[in-house]
This record gives sequence, C-alpha cells and structure tokens, in this order.
Amino acid sequence: MQGGKNLAKEKQKKQRKPKKPVEKAKPEKKEVAPKEVAKKSAENVVLIGRKPVMNYVVACLTFFNSGEKEVTVKARGRAITTAVDTVELLRRAFVKDLGLKNIKTGTQEMVKEDGQKSNVSTIEITVGK
Repeated sequence: MQGGKNLAKEKQKKQRKPKKPVEKAKPEKKEVAPKEVAKKSAENVVLIGRKPVMNYVVACLTFFNSGEKEVTVKARGRAITTAVDTVELLRRAFVKDLGLKNIKTGTQEMVKEDGQKSNVSTIEITVGK
C-alpha cells in the first residue's frame, strides 16, 4: 500500500509544477496576389454526387444566403440528372427570381482500373439572381 501512496504523491507533485508557456513562432506575412476571377468562381461551386437532391439544394441556398450572386453546379456521368433536378428545385420552389446564366456540356476521358479508356459526360450549370 505504501508504494501506491508514493506514486500518488509523485503524480501530485508533477501536476503542481507550472508549465512554461511555449512561445509560438509567428508566421511571416506573405504578400498575396489579388484574387483571380477563376479563383473567385471556384468558391461557389457545388459538386454533385450520390447524396439526395435536397442536400445539394441546401448547399446552393447557403451560397445565395451568404451573398453570392451566382452558383455553379457541376456533375458528370449519372449525377447529371441530379444536377438538373437540383437546379429545377432551386428555380421553382426556393428562389423565384433565379435564372440560368450558362450551361456547359463536355466529355472527360477516364481510364478504368483495367487500363481501358472511357468517355464520361460532364455538365456545368451556372445559375444567378
């Protein structure tokens, strides 16, 4: 029993010692170049995947509520239908004055695991107030 008490006392002594404050190195300020237009448009992009449509609608609404004037919805392959559903729900149910700014379609060449190449359709829908 004595050994257990001594361990407890040692722990208390260790806890009582004040720790020295650690000085953190301040990061150097770097000069930041002005934001490019492409950089600005990358902030308001919603990438469509396998989640329910309403998740993407809420993401778009969040961008509009934060002050963005335009949101780009991007999808490829089977998710294109979800992207179109997202934009239509936004336009018809949530943001009445929302208009289509631009629709881009394209094709990406993908390499499968077995080395075969396949084409995947892509879409970018830009909507704005």
